[in-house]
Amino acid sequence: MYVWSKRIVITLLVTFGVLQALFWNAATGGSTSELTTRTTHWLGINYFLLVVWVFVWIYDQARVRGKNAWGWLLPLLVAPLPTLVAFVLVLQRRLK
Repeated sequence: MYVWSKRIVITLLVTFGVLQALFWNAATGGSTSELTTRTTHWLGINYFLLVVWVFVWIYDQARVRGKNAWGWLLPLLVAPLPTLVAFVLVLQRRLK
């Protein structure tokens, strides 16, 4: 099933990039951060749990298709959404 289009992928990647830029801009700077400690911890915990959940899904999907999932772990830790999108697109390539 081919449900991902290039338009969706580009939109997701641009959205991810904008949100990352906004977060890092709010978290860093010359003055005190505008983010509270609780918000930063909440974001960190959600990020970690997202990475765990997505890797379990990637591992399962790769196992079903007879592929190796461990090569996707490092990129997944750095940027979960772009890695997930790339993984889905790689798995959906038409086989020749």
